Amino acid sequence: MMPSSRPYRPAWWLPDPHSATLWGRLGRREPRLPVRTERWDTPDGDFVELARLDGQRGPDSPRLLLFHGLEGGVHSHYARAMFREARSRGWAADLLLFRTCGSEPNRLPRSYHSGETSDPLWVVRQLVTAFPNAPLGLMGVSLGGNVLCKMLGEEGDALPAQVRGAVAMSVPFDLAEASRYIGRGFGAVYEKFFLKSLIPKALAKISRHPELAPLQVVRQARTLWQFDDAFTAPLHGFRDAADYYARASSLPYLSRIQRPTLLLSAVDDPFLPPAVLDRVRTELAGNSAVEMEFPARGGHVGFTSYSGPLTPWYYGEWRAAEFLGRRMEPRGAAL
Repeated sequence: MMPSSRPYRPAWWLPDPHSATLWGRLGRREPRLPVRTERWDTPDGDFVELARLDGQRGPDSPRLLLFHGLEGGVHSHYARAMFREARSRGWAADLLLFRTCGSEPNRLPRSYHSGETSDPLWVVRQLVTAFPNAPLGLMGVSLGGNVLCKMLGEEGDALPAQVRGAVAMSVPFDLAEASRYIGRGFGAVYEKFFLKSLIPKALAKISRHPELAPLQVVRQARTLWQFDDAFTAPLHGFRDAADYYARASSLPYLSRIQRPTLLLSAVDDPFLPPAVLDRVRTELAGNSAVEMEFPARGGHVGFTSYSGPLTPWYYGEWRAAEFLGRRMEPRGAAL
């Protein structure tokens, strides 16, 4: 285990979990970098899109592959921040845009969800085939972090050798607990925000695929649990939301992870009960491949720190790049 080389000091002007969480969307400014979008046809006749940043050291540049959170994409502050971190190190970087999160709807009825690992694994294999000499680091954020952890556990040591490490930030390790927790108190604001995007997107998919007409009940969903019960679960072959959450949660897969992995979550994350992190610690007892960093403060995908009064420094993305860089860079390479 190699601890962070710089301390995390939670920003004093973001004193509670909600301000720490909302700062990323409302106050944080990240540059737009010269990324391009590519469409890759998938083996099942559909497609995914990738937002791509070229490396500055040729085809063997270290590479970062990022999995975004619920309804995330190129617009997400953490995605822009990781592109910035990658560019500062000369790495190439790719953001996998899950089905329905790209520039236009996907072709097939299926969508994306918290436990869907086939597309991420296929993209990993495509990248290592195209760049066989490039070390690859993986990062997942929120929902994408759950997908990443589940994939790492499913594959174990069968992952391609080019995968040198992974970082999962603000993961909802137990989806049922997270779904119940997010709507409490002020958290209902987050829930309504997600549903404002999810429900119209679901109804548009139903209109394009008449066989999904029975799922129109999703328009009545008022919580994420109700949305997943009415749409996500039946669309993807689960009995109901409880079955989906049980089978898609990454918690049971953590002990099987064999690649160096950092889990970065705040105890005060408003999307997850703190007790779940205790269960994560228990699950990982004896697994030396996984490093846990669970600071008391940071919110959900927040981790705003500072080097001086009102001088924000974004620890989460920097820490992710530091962790991956130690495993992808030649020995002694500067970060």
